[in-house]
Amino acid sequence: MTHSTTDPLHALAHEHLPDGIAARWLGLLRPSLRLERATDADTPVGRLGGLPELPEGVEWPVWEGHGPLSLVASVDCAALPAAGLDIPLPTDGTLAFFHFDGRLDDGAAVVASDDPDSWSGARVVYVPAGTPVTRAAAPEGLPPYPEVPLAARLETTAPYPWHPVVYREFAPMPDDHPVWGEEFREAVDELTAGTEHRLGGHATPVQDEVEAAVARHALGCPPWNDPRIGQEALRWVLLAQFDSDDDAGMMWGDAGALYWLMRPEDLALRRFDRARFTWQCG
Repeated sequence: MTHSTTDPLHALAHEHLPDGIAARWLGLLRPSLRLERATDADTPVGRLGGLPELPEGVEWPVWEGHGPLSLVASVDCAALPAAGLDIPLPTDGTLAFFHFDGRLDDGAAVVASDDPDSWSGARVVYVPAGTPVTRAAAPEGLPPYPEVPLAARLETTAPYPWHPVVYREFAPMPDDHPVWGEEFREAVDELTAGTEHRLGGHATPVQDEVEAAVARHALGCPPWNDPRIGQEALRWVLLAQFDSDDDAGMMWGDAGALYWLMRPEDLALRRFDRARFTWQCG
């Protein structure tokens, strides 16, 4: 994708970074679909909450031993303006994102990226177009989140300052490297303020880069200083992130966010069973 030179990130880069570094940093930008509450003038592409439409014979996703997962969001792939993305999203069908959110056990069980036994507590369900479906009933004791219709707009995203792609581009990086400058980082952060739901692009972490967490558990959870983690992190891209959202009554920990990542080759093959989940909160 060719990024518009009028994008706010371009202006910030040229304002705060030396020309050569600005050009290289701008080369790390990635397109994303920002998902926002749809207005009457928008064409909805999906929704937060509500009830899923599942293929006939497919049961509501369950974390064995803990209970059913909650539907976080669903998107109509055919309605997405996904041609501008750099990840191979399906061009038809529906993606539904489920998560065990702790409402059934007061948060006793947590889905954690470093606990393989918990990974079935987050799921991506892809339903190809033309598949016979029925609107599923909510599991007992787990009311659906309020429905919030979503619209999508293409938006350019910047990498987290300590993302492996930044190290790969600029290494070796002294502590006073311009892309770590406080004014530049604060200016970029201001552009991503507010509720952030998105498909593709760079994730917006609440704490540290989400790719590293996923890469670590893909490697079998070695120590955090294992150099393989940074290399493995480069193999993963954001599929979706869903923020805490007052309109939908969703709160992930302390104003946190949920993230699903995939390897591009698995995404191209629609192997959503290989999606990996992590989450962060303040």
